[in-house]
Amino acid sequence: MHLNKISLFNYKNFSEASFDFDSKINCFVGKNGIGKTNVLDAIYHLAYGKSYFNPLAVQNIKHGEEFFVIDAELEKNDRTEQIVCSLKKGQKKILKRNGKAYDKFSDHIGFIPLVIISPADRDLIVEGSETRRKFMDSVISQLDSTYLHQLIQYQKIIMQRNALLKYFALNHVFDNDTLSIYNEQLDGFGKSIFEKRKDFLEQFIPIFNKHHQAITGSEESVQLVYESHLFEKDLLTLLQENINKDRALHYTSSGIHKDDLSFEIDLHPIKKFGSQGQQKSFLIALKLAQFEFLKKQSGVKPILLFDDIFDKLDESRVAKIIEMVNSETFGQLFISDTHPERTEAIVKSTHQSYKIFNL
Repeated sequence: MHLNKISLFNYKNFSEASFDFDSKINCFVGKNGIGKTNVLDAIYHLAYGKSYFNPLAVQNIKHGEEFFVIDAELEKNDRTEQIVCSLKKGQKKILKRNGKAYDKFSDHIGFIPLVIISPADRDLIVEGSETRRKFMDSVISQLDSTYLHQLIQYQKIIMQRNALLKYFALNHVFDNDTLSIYNEQLDGFGKSIFEKRKDFLEQFIPIFNKHHQAITGSEESVQLVYESHLFEKDLLTLLQENINKDRALHYTSSGIHKDDLSFEIDLHPIKKFGSQGQQKSFLIALKLAQFEFLKKQSGVKPILLFDDIFDKLDESRVAKIIEMVNSETFGQLFISDTHPERTEAIVKSTHQSYKIFNL
């Protein structure tokens, strides 16, 4: 699978731009603020139906304009596919495949397997549990549409249950029968989501450990630890036991929406005890493991986006990535960098075909 070309209209800082891509390596070079990362984000947008960097869709429209369009052509399974993502202010975003609009964006997730490695990944370490849950969910959802459907349903029911708890508090009433219906629905979806997250991590963690050792070449001990209330008790019991707490807080305090993925080095949080270099290695290993996991499960080499990472890596880590490119581990690669000479030297050393776009 590879992207042949992409056209942008009023997307972020681009009024109009088109790019024809090499099937192997594509580099966007130029000064900071010129739009290199925006091209990578447009490619991400095609895969996930949203921006990696700005969740507010309307803010991806160029200042002073009313709409944006991302139009791309790709090759997959010996077929040419057209994917178009567009948004007009005040209207819903539209995602089309070969001219036909998706009823639900979730039906498109997984069609373009894609992994991004970016300085913004540091949020996975420094932000709250929601960021790490989203990472887990995005990997599983690319391969399991049922999981994504269950997750969407679970989140809807959580919102309804929370609204009911607020209603009880405001009106000084309580209806256990209605609450029980939500509890049972949450238990059903929650149990399945929990099991799938467990299964995913059982397969994913060894791949992550392998990549981390390869990148660091050290004996550093790192851990990914899945934390969930459901290791203690089933969700129905938790919801029943915590009802007084939930009524006081006006929201649901236990469930898989509170799960976390703990990042550790030598059994301590990497956020507090890991150096910048150690955190960087951890995150790159995490994303390379995501790449390998998706490739193994789908049988397709995902598109890989490297956003400004050569600036953040020492020579030995860059050499390791080049080795992986040479070994045909990766499929199509997109790279952004501020140093044209450095980029050209790096991609030349891979002995693969490439294109450089000077922005």
